[in-house]
Amino acid sequence: MTRGTPGFRCDGRYNRRMRRLLLLLTTCAIVFAQKKPFDVNALMALKRIGDPQISPDGKLVAFTVQTVDVAANKKPVQVFTVPLEGGTPRQITQDGESNQRPRWSPDSKRIAYLSDRGGSSQIWMMDPDGGNAKQVTNLATEADGHLFSPDGKNLIFTSAVYPECGADDACNKKNLDAEMAGKVKARIYTELLYRHWNAWQGRRRSHLLVIPAAGGAARDLTSGARDVPPFSLGGGDDYDISPDGQEVCYSMNADPVPATSTDSDLYVVAINGGQPVKITITPGADSNPRYSPDGKYIAWRAQLRAGYESDRWRLMTLERSSGKVANLTENLDRWVNSFTWSPDSANLFLTTSDRGRQAIHVIPTAGGASHTVASGDSELDDMQLTRNGRTMVYTQQSGVSPVEIYRASSSGGTAFPLTHLNDQTLGDSQMTPLEEFWVDGADGAKIHTFMIRPPNFTPSRKYPVLMLIHGGPQGFWGHAWTYRWNAQVFAAAGYLVVMPNPRGSTGYGQKFVDEINNDWGGRAFDDIMAVADHMVSDVPFADASRMTAAGGSYGGYMIDWILGHTQRFKALISHDGVYNLASEFGATEELWFPLWEYGGTPWDKPESYAKWSPNNYVQEFHTPTLVIHGEQDFRVPVNQGLELFTALQMQKVPSKLLLFPDEGHWVLKPQNSILWYKTFIDWMDSWVKKR
Repeated sequence: MTRGTPGFRCDGRYNRRMRRLLLLLTTCAIVFAQKKPFDVNALMALKRIGDPQISPDGKLVAFTVQTVDVAANKKPVQVFTVPLEGGTPRQITQDGESNQRPRWSPDSKRIAYLSDRGGSSQIWMMDPDGGNAKQVTNLATEADGHLFSPDGKNLIFTSAVYPECGADDACNKKNLDAEMAGKVKARIYTELLYRHWNAWQGRRRSHLLVIPAAGGAARDLTSGARDVPPFSLGGGDDYDISPDGQEVCYSMNADPVPATSTDSDLYVVAINGGQPVKITITPGADSNPRYSPDGKYIAWRAQLRAGYESDRWRLMTLERSSGKVANLTENLDRWVNSFTWSPDSANLFLTTSDRGRQAIHVIPTAGGASHTVASGDSELDDMQLTRNGRTMVYTQQSGVSPVEIYRASSSGGTAFPLTHLNDQTLGDSQMTPLEEFWVDGADGAKIHTFMIRPPNFTPSRKYPVLMLIHGGPQGFWGHAWTYRWNAQVFAAAGYLVVMPNPRGSTGYGQKFVDEINNDWGGRAFDDIMAVADHMVSDVPFADASRMTAAGGSYGGYMIDWILGHTQRFKALISHDGVYNLASEFGATEELWFPLWEYGGTPWDKPESYAKWSPNNYVQEFHTPTLVIHGEQDFRVPVNQGLELFTALQMQKVPSKLLLFPDEGHWVLKPQNSILWYKTFIDWMDSWVKKR
């Protein structure tokens, strides 16, 4: 061995290898440096994939792609297909701005879809290549949520009709025309729920209608003054058609005061019409019924506690011949988020969230333990199986990649991507992986947190910290993509982004979820402060003197609570946050939520509302705060943001108010979203970066 580095030969071959290695490293560094920060412009350039549907013959997958037209301030949606075996996706709709919900006919020869190409949302039918498009419905009240009957003869769908009219389109049109022509726009109400999310309740109600697939007159299956489906707690279709095409099962909340009740139940009705029959008695919500392919069972998701929208979602089955009900997931201490049947009806595939990931599991219909068939540092969903049950299609997203569609064996194994629509945008951008850590929170509970470092990270530097607090409060941060509150955009702005999952977060057991009830500013606040302590003491590249925090909805509440309980943050952002619990109760719409969380009304439980209401700690407000609110937000009404901003101004606290007259609980319009991100980042920069 000659002189030089121990273990290496200092000869010509070694020098050549080292030169090649150095050249390779330099080239990689240059390539990375040439990548752009993942800012809001890159976010807007992404194609937003959704709703994959396997053709019954197993040849194609139809899906939707939403793009963003910033100049027009629109987000058009088109239908695409891709071969199940792999290939180039093909756009098959062109006309109209909204082409959604592709659903295959049982023989795979036609696709029914929703389109506004004729000026209103109606059901259209087209060939798999997009040709021969024909309009099926032409209703004054429009159409939504269609499904083919398994025999291909009928389509069921929803439409917001006048209860006295039902499916009589002439009657509905007459009423609509009268409303439009009326000079008085006043509203009169005599009961709750009189508005929801961002819309005022009118005289119309969502009904379930049926129409021949070939076109013709529609029939109303759910007459009356109740919405079918109800204001769903769980998402997804709340109705299904039996395999023989003769029966429809749907969810409906028949409570006299739906604003205070989560008690939706399942009903069945003949597809030819008739008297509906109630088939569930669960005191909580019953949602998302699905017939087994053999017709023997109906499966659905259920919550067992009345009035609690964040109770654990179980997977239930009803044996139609005997009426026997089975709870398949009682021993699984996680929420069932979505599910589908195997083609042989022997198993159910389901998704659950656990520690920031969402995996696909399978459980026998007869009962027993579930096992995982697909998982990873990601969120998996929208699973479907081919008719032979061997192949599964699903969507996958993560903290570094938006939704794409994958194919895999239904028994597990390596997944094959069917779409790559965002490869170029992501490849041109600097994306930062999610890291995670655990800290001890209140009562010794383990608190899980994700963290994202800024691009071009240098360990010797100290970075400003942005702590994001999720909403819900029964929500979570995880390995998933989001177009709102996108952590990659914040990291690209130079922030060390921290996303804790404190008490109330889902995916850590129902006890962990329940411990937020009537304790909004208690253990959850302590959990968040424990994460902040960890960043100060154990993360050498976190600048404790430049910590900021932001949150929306309940996350906004926590920002408002932080205002009155600590001054460790240099700047705060409260988006659509709950500020005054008593006044919020009187102006919100889903009253079951505060009734459960605080055990009653403000006049029944004044001590609970007073104890946990941020407005009672105004004299402790000192931290510069940006307040953001949507004027069409009926969940957390705009008075909450206005009250907060007024208090900040009266306390002489540096503050700014950003109001969106045309947004609700979320900022959805492209140009509004760009302004939101810019104002958000500029506010933080103004307090933690050199000016």
